[in-house]
Amino acid sequence: MVRVLLVGDSTVTDDAGWGPGFRARASAGTECLNHAMSGRSSKSYRDEGLWEPALATRADYVLIQFGHNDQPGKGPERETDPDGGFAANLARYVTEARAAATQPVLVTSLTRRQFDASGRLNDTLGPYVAATRRVATDLDVPLVDLYAASTRLCEALGRAGCELLSPREPDGSVDTTHLNAEGGLRFGGLVADLAREAVPGLEPFLPPGAGDRAAVHG
Repeated sequence: MVRVLLVGDSTVTDDAGWGPGFRARASAGTECLNHAMSGRSSKSYRDEGLWEPALATRADYVLIQFGHNDQPGKGPERETDPDGGFAANLARYVTEARAAATQPVLVTSLTRRQFDASGRLNDTLGPYVAATRRVATDLDVPLVDLYAASTRLCEALGRAGCELLSPREPDGSVDTTHLNAEGGLRFGGLVADLAREAVPGLEPFLPPGAGDRAAVHG
């Protein structure tokens, strides 16, 4: 038995993120606990007291993804500077997870599915993705580069293909941040593929699926 903890924002949750797809790919010997919460940033997740009970689950691994709600415009209770508070918060999560005998795994943010006229995705999360990669390198933490892989996959699918993985807003417009049930399965499977390659200890617990090999490897 291995226990895997998911921590992050709405794009990780069971309701609107990739959590269900990751759980669906896990073997019978895997317990997957999703403690991600909608609307939270690397700052507010801790400030609201969500991190301590998550860490108290004594998971073997914790996958940590923040960035969407750390951006400017989210309000002072959530916003962080990518090279300042955001990086410091991630480093603190890593240090505290290790102190609790839980192996941290940093995950770069799921890309937003906002296309420009040429069919390329707008880079709305770049500084936070770069900071996550840097913290992973500096602290020797396994990195699941979901941002890079999801960008490749979405550009391959195109706008129409991505709409099939996206929920609708009340006015009928496409939600380009969150995931519907099919999107959760697709991107959760992608996270599982990336995690089994980045974290050797997880390989026996995340059997390979049909997968998007081009998305994983580029």
